[in-house]
Amino acid sequence: MDSSLNNTMVDVSSGPSSLNELRDLILKLYGSEAAALEPHAPLRDKGFDSLTLIEFVFAIEDRFSISIADEETNSVDTLAGLAAVVDDKIRMTQAK
Repeated sequence: MDSSLNNTMVDVSSGPSSLNELRDLILKLYGSEAAALEPHAPLRDKGFDSLTLIEFVFAIEDRFSISIADEETNSVDTLAGLAAVVDDKIRMTQAK
């Protein structure tokens, strides 16, 4: 995956974005402190280690009924980057 997704700006005004739903999922799974994560701050700033990220990706896959390959998240370290991956997957699914 392109490492530029780390700095991807998610503009929710231009159309649907998973960013808010990802925040809601973080709140449900990890509490309010984790949900306060800024979109472009590293996930590790709120305690997301590699195992927590894997667990979160599984929850995302369940929530959005998508499949995310490990390679697609290896270089993603922000919530905005993760939202960009999810948004791309949703668009690909809807295009089928």
